[in-house]
Parts: sequence; C-alpha cells; structure tokens
Amino acid sequence: MYKIPLYINLMLFILVAPENNQNELDSLIVRLEQEMGKREIYDQLKESRISNLKTLLDDDNIKGENRYFITNALITEYRYYSFDSTLHYIEDNLAFAKKIGKDNFLQESTLRLAKLLATSGRYDESISLVGEINPSNLSQDLIQEYYIINKRCYSELRAISRIKSISAKYDKLYNAYKDSLNSQVTNLDKNSKLYLEVTEQNFRDEFNTKKAMEVNAKRLSLAQMGTREYALVAFNRSYMSYELDGNRANQKKFLILSAISDIQSSVKDNASLANLAMILFEEGDVERAHDYIRFSFEDAKFYNSKLRFLDISNVLPVISKSYEINSIEQSDKLKKQLIFISLLSIILMAALFYIFKQYKRIKLGREYLKTANLQLKDLNEKLSFSNSDLKRIYEELSEVDAIKEHYIGTFLNLYSEYIDKLDVYRKTVRKYIITNKVNELLELTKSKKVVDDELKVFNANFDKSFLHIYPNFIESFNDLLKEDGKINIKQEEALTVELRIFALIRLGISNSAQISKILRYSVNTIYNYRVKVRNNAIDRESFEDMVKKIM
Repeated sequence: MYKIPLYINLMLFILVAPENNQNELDSLIVRLEQEMGKREIYDQLKESRISNLKTLLDDDNIKGENRYFITNALITEYRYYSFDSTLHYIEDNLAFAKKIGKDNFLQESTLRLAKLLATSGRYDESISLVGEINPSNLSQDLIQEYYIINKRCYSELRAISRIKSISAKYDKLYNAYKDSLNSQVTNLDKNSKLYLEVTEQNFRDEFNTKKAMEVNAKRLSLAQMGTREYALVAFNRSYMSYELDGNRANQKKFLILSAISDIQSSVKDNASLANLAMILFEEGDVERAHDYIRFSFEDAKFYNSKLRFLDISNVLPVISKSYEINSIEQSDKLKKQLIFISLLSIILMAALFYIFKQYKRIKLGREYLKTANLQLKDLNEKLSFSNSDLKRIYEELSEVDAIKEHYIGTFLNLYSEYIDKLDVYRKTVRKYIITNKVNELLELTKSKKVVDDELKVFNANFDKSFLHIYPNFIESFNDLLKEDGKINIKQEEALTVELRIFALIRLGISNSAQISKILRYSVNTIYNYRVKVRNNAIDRESFEDMVKKIM
C-alpha cells in the first residue's frame, strides 16, 4: 500500500488545523452568546435556591447550630453572586458564633470573611482579620484555609507593590505561607482538588508551564461545566496555553469555556468575559468586545466588586469610544447610500419628464394629422365636378383606406416594441411625420403604458429602498392605528398607496402637492387618503408627527 510522505501529512495538518480551530472558536462564540441570552434564567434559578434557604431560615423551628449551617448554605449561594449579601450573612454567622460561644464556628466564619475580603481586593483588611486568629487552635481544614488566604493576599500584594523592599517582604511571606500549605497538602489524596490546585500553582511559580498544564488538564477533567471550579481552572488554562506557545486561539477557547461556566452558575464576580473582550478589541472585533465588556460591567455592578470595577474601568471607556466611532462611520455610510438612492430617484423623475415631453410632441403630430385630413376633404370637393375624376378619386380613396387599415394594424403590432427603446421611438416618430403617416402616429399616442410601467418600476424601487432603510415601518405604522383601521400588506416588500404617502411624509415631504407630483395622483386624492388614515389613528392630532419619528 502506498504511504503518504510525512512532510505532506505535516503540510496538510498546518493547512487544516487553523481552519478547524477557527470553526471550533466560531461554534463556541455562538454557544457563549446563547448562554449570555439565558442569564436571567440562570439568575432566577439562583434566586429560587436563595429564596428557599431564606424561607427555611425564617422558620421558628430552626434553632441552634442548624441556623448556622443554613446561613452557611446561604453564604455559599451568595459568595460569587452578591458581595454585600455574602458579607451580611457572614457577619450574621460571626455574631451567632460569638453568642453561642462556639470557637470552631467563630474561626470558620472569620476565615470566610477574610477570604471574601481577599477576593474583592481588600488585602490589608483580610490580613488584619486572619492575624487575630491563632493557627495552633485551628482544625486541619481551617488551617489549610488559613494558609490559602495568607498566600493569596501576599501573592497579590507583591504583584501590585512598586517598592522593591516591600515587594521583597511580601514575596518572603508568600513563600513562607506557600511552604506551610505544601506541608499540609503533602498527605492528601493525589487526586483531591486542593492537592491538584496547590501542585499546579507550585509549577507555575517555578515557571514550569508545561507541567502546570498537565496538572491543569487533570483538574479540568474532574471539574464540571457550570461550576465556579470549572470556570477558574479553564481561566488559568487560557493564560498558561498562551504562555506556553503564544496560541491566541486556545487562549480564547478556554476564556469562552470559563465565561460559559460562570454564566451557567450565576457567578457575577468573574473575569473571563472581560479578558476575552480585551483580546477581541485588540483583534479589531469592536462590536463584540463592546457587548462582552458591557455584560461584564453589569455583572460587576450587580456583585459590587471593587476589584472587578477597577479592572473594567480601565478598558470600558476605550472600547466604548471605538464602538461609538464605528457606529458613526456606519451611520455615515447609510447616509451616503440614502443620498445615492435619492440621486437615482431624481434621474428616474428626469426620465419620466423626458417621456412626457415626447408625449406632447406626439400630440402635436396628431393635430397635424387633423389638418391633413381637412385638406384631403377639400380636395375631394374640388374633384367632384368630373364623374370620371370622381370615380377615379373614389377608387384611389378606397385604396388609401385599405392601405390606412393595413398600416394601423402594423402600427398596433409594433407598439410594444417602441416602448422599450425611447431613442428608436423618437426616430420612428420623426420618420412618420416626414412621410405624412399621421394616422399611425395618432394610434401610437393613445396608450399610456410607458408611463404606467415606468411608474410601477418607480414605485417598486421606492418601496424596496424605503423598507430597506425603515424595515419596521409597516409594523410601527399599524401600531399607531386602531385595530379596525390597520393596513394589511399582501405582497412582501410593497407598500399600499396610503403607506407610500406616509412613507414620503416620514422622509420629510409633507406637502400634498409635492406628494401628488411624485406619486402622480391628484392633490384631492392625496388629501382624501391622508384624512381617511388619520381618522383611523389612535391619536389623531399627533398622528403625522408620530409617523415622522418612526425608526
């Protein structure tokens, strides 16, 4: 069997892989935006769980430690959903723990409060709070949480400090708490969440991104989509993948997955979507970046996160400004298109005017034909003195009548061909006048089909162009009318006479005389249509003003 050379396989992979990655990204973006549209549904489910817990907490039969555990469940639900509510119920549990004198509850609630402060950017307050706790009195689970909080605070403080000596101090404290935490997790199950999380961070501290990615892959396989844990793991993976090979596609992929998980779990304290918005903005996708950053801003506002507000406030004005510029540019393009359409309409009107002038010329030819007939009659009277001459003339006239009938039939058969080519039509009229074939010209001028056909084309083009600019015009117009006065449209992308009149009013042409010239109806007809429709309006007085505001 013939084998394809390795280099050909490699080339095929290089060509196909980017396309597959882009297709996957496009599918994920579609899924993300679908989930964004379901935010209220997920929030309602969250509110329902919270409401059930509050109802349980209000039950007078719930007493003692059960009240503490129910409040803890409420804190868990509120933790990434509302900062103020989380703070409120943690403080309730702190007060309750002090009241019943339960040290374990007091320590647990203090650490919960410290962690909340740390995740919201209040590092000094968090450190001050955990400093009041004696770690020797903590259980194994709480001592691990104690080290995690301290490690988180000093990690962030060393990153934001601009003074080398202070940054070094924070770095030393970070490593100290890191070592303490490592000693605590050594004996844990190698597949436990905390062990894998700490191991991944250790590899990242050592700049061993490849190993960190391997641990992260295991964490991701154990996490469930729609949870805060999955969102955090995917978020970390997005930046590690970019650090490893500079792959923007993978970075965006895992930011999208992280954002989807945050939305499904109603996490308002999130960063994935905002970071994705910044990347899209850098790539030139301003409209999508604007939608995502506003979505993140609404979440941050709902959660009331000082840290997240700070992050978003640095990029929101820049993205919003670019979005505004894009919108203005699109508006300018639309105006140019409208001007172009208006010019075409003027050209069409000029063509109609030219046709009207040709019609007047034909009318003059008909008058000339009448004169020729009178002259022929006078000639017949002069020839009546001679019977032989009269007979000869009669025979000649009979022959002329036969010829006339023949030419009339021929003229009618050719009539439709003359409409298509105005230049040929003009030359033909001139030829017939020169050769005195006036009767044929008379028949030719009876039909107004040219004008009617051109008027139909004008109306069709006007309807199509107007509905392209104002696609909701018919629906919005009917909203202004009473139920029994609404206008039904049978043909798609076509307006009735009434709608066409008010379409011109929407374009600023409100004078009935002007409208009658454009639509080729009498002024009285236009007036009657306007009065008829206005009588069916919900608000008769302001009806036409409201039509002018239809978007």
